[in-house]
Amino acid sequence: MAVQQNKVSKSRRNNRRAHDALVAANPNECSNCGELRRPHHVCPSCGHYADKEIVAQADEIDLDEDAA
Repeated sequence: MAVQQNKVSKSRRNNRRAHDALVAANPNECSNCGELRRPHHVCPSCGHYADKEIVAQADEIDLDEDAA
């Protein structure tokens, strides 16, 4: 079992944890639809990334044709 050699004071412990805080998200506007999206990620609402359609949306796909 690990045992500390010397007591770590509250001040030293809190100074070590000073950089552990969560940062707020930094959303950007999608250039295609204008919705907010995460930087360097595909837009979840329209499926575009860098002015190209990467993910086809479900309403654009005709599922009956694909199943036959």
